[in-house]
Amino acid sequence: MGRGIRTGVAIALFSCTAPALAADPVLMFLLSAAREAIAASMRRAPAEPAYPAPPADVYPGTMVQPADIRRLIDEGFGYLTDAQREEIFAALHAGLLDPRNAGVRASMIEYFADRALTVRAARERLARLSQREKEQLASDFRSTLGTLPPEEAERMVELLRGRLLPLPADLNDMLLGAAQS
Repeated sequence: MGRGIRTGVAIALFSCTAPALAADPVLMFLLSAAREAIAASMRRAPAEPAYPAPPADVYPGTMVQPADIRRLIDEGFGYLTDAQREEIFAALHAGLLDPRNAGVRASMIEYFADRALTVRAARERLARLSQREKEQLASDFRSTLGTLPPEEAERMVELLRGRLLPLPADLNDMLLGAAQS
């Protein structure tokens, strides 16, 4: 009985629509042309994703490119040698690509950018000191260095020798001279 009802409904639907479509050959032609145009356009153009994919050269989950990180390093740590800046980049790059850091990748970039900009600003401020202010700073440094334990004082001198502190070259030389006198 259920099968007979389904067959009857299908025959009724077909008989109602078939005469209407057969009665208007222009409508049939237009529907057929529209269907062919849609099918052809779907074959030609691949479907575009709802959201554009991020560029392939960004850190996953961010819009930051390795070139942006390199620029931050060069601008913030320009007092370091090329090899030292490359070492910083390599370590940070590896950390940013590490899947275990996916949840903190953006905060790592933000933290590093903040530090790089802070170091650059401090270096620029020190460069603007007058000669007298730099001499006073060197004198204070010599006094402070004398109060440090010997291993800490030596470590400070090594940092100055290696030019690892964000100091303008002339101030670095003045502090190194004060430490050695």
